[in-house]
Amino acid sequence: MALNRWWTLCVVSVGSFILLLDVTIVNIALPDIEEALDATLTDLQWVVAAYAVALSAVLLTAGSLADRFGRRAVFSWGLAVFTLASLLCGVAQNPLMLIASRALQGVGGAALLATSLALLAAAYPDDRDRHVALAVWGAVSGAALAVGPLAGGVLVESAGWRWIFLVNLPVGILALIATTARVAESRAERPGRIDWPGFLTFGTALGSLSFALLRANEEGWDSAPVLGAFALSAVALTAFVLIERHRADPLLPGAVLRKVTTTGAAVGVLAMSSTAFALLLYLTLYLQTVLGHAPLAAGLRLLPLTLSIFVASAVAARAGTLLPARWLVSAGLALIGAGLLLMGGLDASDDWTALLAGQLVTGLGVGVVNPNVVAAAMGAVEPARVGVASGLSNTCRSLGIALGIAALGAVFADRVRDAVGDALAGTPLRGRAHELGDTVASGQIGAVLPQLPPEQRGIFTDAAHTAFIDGLNSILTVAAVVAFVGALAVIPLIRDRDLTTTGPDGAPLPIAAGH
Repeated sequence: MALNRWWTLCVVSVGSFILLLDVTIVNIALPDIEEALDATLTDLQWVVAAYAVALSAVLLTAGSLADRFGRRAVFSWGLAVFTLASLLCGVAQNPLMLIASRALQGVGGAALLATSLALLAAAYPDDRDRHVALAVWGAVSGAALAVGPLAGGVLVESAGWRWIFLVNLPVGILALIATTARVAESRAERPGRIDWPGFLTFGTALGSLSFALLRANEEGWDSAPVLGAFALSAVALTAFVLIERHRADPLLPGAVLRKVTTTGAAVGVLAMSSTAFALLLYLTLYLQTVLGHAPLAAGLRLLPLTLSIFVASAVAARAGTLLPARWLVSAGLALIGAGLLLMGGLDASDDWTALLAGQLVTGLGVGVVNPNVVAAAMGAVEPARVGVASGLSNTCRSLGIALGIAALGAVFADRVRDAVGDALAGTPLRGRAHELGDTVASGQIGAVLPQLPPEQRGIFTDAAHTAFIDGLNSILTVAAVVAFVGALAVIPLIRDRDLTTTGPDGAPLPIAAGH
């Protein structure tokens, strides 16, 4: 029995590792994907966002399926789907196939993430052993985010971009065999009915909103497809709220949603992921496209951010037992905002070291926010609702990445177009400024260069790089403002009196000292 518990910890940690690794590892490969598949910037945004949107949409429903049909069964199916999707990503022949495969990866990842903590809780019923298991799982999860850029750089340079996906195949297959052979099955004692209407309306709302924000860069904000997607998202979200009010077993129980602290935790997670995590896409493109670093070199230059997150998370988890959660979450978001501002103000003469101080401060902020906002989300509800609260937190994290990429991308594209026009004024290319601005904003710099006369290529390249830097500076500022607003918003929303856990005698106890 003890051996099976360690097998459970191993396979759950491996599953969490590969699904979280794919959040960051793909960023390093984006310039190579762009060249190999002739992808636009919007395509690259979808490569990242499709994974996050699918993860967000399916996560809560995957938890319900696991309660009814078995946590091991759903975890196994998640591994199988994730591994198959990784194969499809690795052999993708065009951007659409890659985006669809990334969405399928997100579905598999949702099944893994939704069942991980429940499997550990069932395998480790003793509180002390469970804390050790959760600490191991948390360390592995943090390591996945930390090594993602570096691992991506190594794989892209040594084997090609397809191997950032294909490397999941042997890991996934071995983990699936171990899960089937060694992990015990568990189910909820009284599983509720699966909320299919809630799942469909929630998924439609997220998907159509992401589509509208990303397509607006190319189609225009007033185009029929974009306006239709916004309208569909609003209708679906309204239907979701109405459905949840009348369901006996809703996807998001009203008792959870009515908790002010739950709302505050959701705001904190959204503010963190829509800024710090969403910006990884644009920072990676800056390091490789503008500064010209190879994938491995770019990954090394992002290590200050990811290692800062890893180290700060361990320290902040301890601080959460001593200080009120709302102040820790608020301080962490303020640090994120400050770090993003430190990374801003770039110009064409700067090297990557201009990002160093900002990366360290931003990573410190993420490390402070992450464990404490999860503790707030789970501590605000009764023990029976902890799984839902955890699922909501993970959903908001993935949703924040998707919406952050889309919203920041819209700002980025508008600023790039304007900056290209300004840079080309007074040059032989001024008559094509609008066309070339659209080209740069869509990420097609390399495709247009061969079409220009040799004497004009340097002019265009300089304008494109200047415009990219202007766009990056703009979204760093916007993201910093979002982080600062989040820092203020969580103070009244995360309430100390709501944060309780259950003691050995079943009585509620404060989650942290000093509350």
